[in-house]
Order: sequence, then C-alpha cells, then structure tokens
Amino acid sequence: MDHCCHHAPTELNALRERHRRVLWAVLLINAVMFVAEFVSGWLAHSTALLGDSLDMLGDASIYAVTLVALHGSVRTRAGIALLKGIAMMALGLLVLVKAVHASLSGTLPWAGWMGLVASAALVANSVCFGLLYRHRADDLNMRSTWLCSRNDLVANLGVIVAAALVMLTQTRWPDIVVGVAIALLFLLSARQVLSEAWRDFRAPPSEQAGSC
Repeated sequence: MDHCCHHAPTELNALRERHRRVLWAVLLINAVMFVAEFVSGWLAHSTALLGDSLDMLGDASIYAVTLVALHGSVRTRAGIALLKGIAMMALGLLVLVKAVHASLSGTLPWAGWMGLVASAALVANSVCFGLLYRHRADDLNMRSTWLCSRNDLVANLGVIVAAALVMLTQTRWPDIVVGVAIALLFLLSARQVLSEAWRDFRAPPSEQAGSC
C-alpha cells in the first residue's frame, strides 16, 4: 500500500514552516529598506529611489499577506495572489505618476547619494532573492514573492545606472527614465501574477484539491 497520503500532511506542514521563516526574514529586510530608501529618495530628490522605496513597501505588504495565506486552501491562496497582483499593478501606476511629476519639477537628484543607497538596497535584495530562490516553484504565492524579489534586483541596478548617468550628464532624465522602466516592469509582472492567480481561482474544486 502506498503511504504517500500518510506522510503528506507532515511534509506539507514542514514546507509551510520553511516558507514562514523565509517570508518573515524578507519581510523585515524590505520594511527596513523601505524606510531607508524613502527618506533618502525624498532628501535626494530622486524619483527612482522613491519608486524603489515604494517597491520595498509593496513587497513587505505582499510578504505579510503571503504569510496569512500559507495555511489556506488553493482557492484562498489564489485569491490572495489576485490581491497581490492588483497591488503590484497599483504600484507600477503610482511610480508612473511620480515620474511624470518629476519631469515637470526640474530638480536635479543627488547622484552620489542615489548610488550609495541603491547599492545598499541591491545587497539587501540579493539576500532576499537567495532566500526565496529555492522556494520559487513550491506554489503560486511563493512564485509571486520570488518574482517581486527578482524585480527588485533589476530595479536596484537601474537606480545605480541612473545615478551614474545623472552624475555624468547633470540632467534629471536618467532618473526619470529608470522610474518609468521600474513602473513598466511591475505592470508586466502584475499581469503575469493576475493571469496565473485567476486561472487557479477559477479552477474546478477537483483540480484545486490535487492528489497526494
């Protein structure tokens, strides 16, 4: 007789416990970096840093919601993923608005401070990416959190490049372009998460239950 069903609950609980520890770690890292990047972006007049800080806040919220979803059903987790996708979409639109505002203000960002803070954020997000990488295929919610972490690395590198270009050109446009690029990246990721979550949410109960 196959005993896989007998061991499945124990293995599932162990997996969820690993997810919980990883999510708490990345939640704390993102919350701290949100405060650091938001204050720095405000003081440095950097749209890219402000956008990246909102990214950190969005990720922290997403990780918190994912923690709540760990012990839910497949349908519940899909519903949570839908909310996360909507949050990511709203974040991308917000960064676009910030970029348009910056294009009209004419204030030059502090390039050196931008690069320093973005480098610190890159280190922090590299740690998060490493923690989430091994769990990216476990389920939809862990995949969506990993996508957020991957996006963070791209955004951090973009801010560093923007800082260098602002310093070289003495114009604000590299900062604005990176802000728009971050927004577009998040809109694409949000579309992917929403598509996968909606598919799972609408799946028949028999398919949601799966097999051991």
